[in-house]
Amino acid sequence: MNGQETKERTPRVVRVALATAGSSAVLLALHALGGFFVLNALLTESEGPWDRTLTETVRLMAVLGLWAEVVAAAVTAGFVALRCVRRWWYAIPLVLILTAMVRMVFAPGP
Repeated sequence: MNGQETKERTPRVVRVALATAGSSAVLLALHALGGFFVLNALLTESEGPWDRTLTETVRLMAVLGLWAEVVAAAVTAGFVALRCVRRWWYAIPLVLILTAMVRMVFAPGP
């Protein structure tokens, strides 16, 4: 390996590392947003039998989390296609989407 090959390889490695770091940061921000909504849907509790808005609140938080994670899954698909991140990144939106859907179905009634 001569000096010319080293100079050509170094910028490529740096570009790949920056692309991976940038796409990971974007995905983590999207998952944080979706996780916030799903966590709020999970932690919302009824104050009593008179609390009729609870079901709507839980379902709203779950739907917002679901939509945020659908967007995150689409962005993940783009980054995986560009080979910026690996396929295991699909696991995070999958878990959060399933959790949001289960919470919407089993939302507490008044």
